[in-house]
Amino acid sequence: MHSKAMAGIEIQALKPERQADFLAFFEGPAFADNPRWKSCFCQFLYVDHRQVQWMARTAEQNRSAACERIGCGRMRGYLAYREGQVVGWCNAAPRLMMDAFADEPDPQADRLGQITCFVVAPAHRRSGVASALLAAACDGLKAQGLSWAEASPKLELQGDAENHYGPLSLYMAAGFEFHRQGEHGCVILRKRLV
Repeated sequence: MHSKAMAGIEIQALKPERQADFLAFFEGPAFADNPRWKSCFCQFLYVDHRQVQWMARTAEQNRSAACERIGCGRMRGYLAYREGQVVGWCNAAPRLMMDAFADEPDPQADRLGQITCFVVAPAHRRSGVASALLAAACDGLKAQGLSWAEASPKLELQGDAENHYGPLSLYMAAGFEFHRQGEHGCVILRKRLV
């Protein structure tokens, strides 16, 4: 996927050569106002929660797992840059790559791309970063041969940290439609890619 410029934002797909940028963002501005989530390294949905006790995992374990997955292409997503610095991240990958969905069978699983998390540096929120990331994620999932993009925004939020799945309005503006009611206050939305 090539870079895409929008409102001074450049989007790049996560690749091994961008691992240092990913780590610098997660260890720097990403969780400046939400330090309790700093240890995730966006690994939550890449593990099977029937086999992994998530709350017992350390930041070091998650960082190591992220590095391993990035290195072998088993973690996907998009980094947003402004003036050469990472200001945002979107986790977007084929559903079959995200082991957390193993206990939620779906007949279209092999055709689904999951858009699961947005992290935008506090100083760059509400400036088009998430919209640019979402557009790149949909384009990227389509380029991977997937038919649908799926997302699970929460309806009732308690601040920006709780909005890490992305706001409902973001998805609706991008052409997503209601698919079904989700759990834990989420709705499941889908967008046809092909």
